[in-house]
Amino acid sequence: MGRVTTHVLDSAKGRPGHGIRIEVFRIEGDERVRIGEAVTNDDGRCDAPILEGDALTVGEYELLFHAGDYLDREGVPGPKPRFLDRIPLRFGVANADEHYHVPLLLAPYSFSTYRGS
Repeated sequence: MGRVTTHVLDSAKGRPGHGIRIEVFRIEGDERVRIGEAVTNDDGRCDAPILEGDALTVGEYELLFHAGDYLDREGVPGPKPRFLDRIPLRFGVANADEHYHVPLLLAPYSFSTYRGS
């Protein structure tokens, strides 16, 4: 069964990014349709897949990580507005039967992602 999972690693502190709100969108033409929300646990992961089963179809999706709120809670200094506040990761699902792991490696002035398994 196909699914989308994620986790957040705070690469500046070398630990999981906990309590980060993630909004989930499906891209339909020029529209972003909000289809869900999750929050990372103490391990920086979500307790359940972001999408799975019939909810996951071929198409384009976006995960919107509310990183600025996390950095504020962690007491990470930075200018206002923050350089990174909300981080959108847009990705395509070509096969809805596969596992798409879309992690976020976060620091106050940079981020990266990759497709994991």
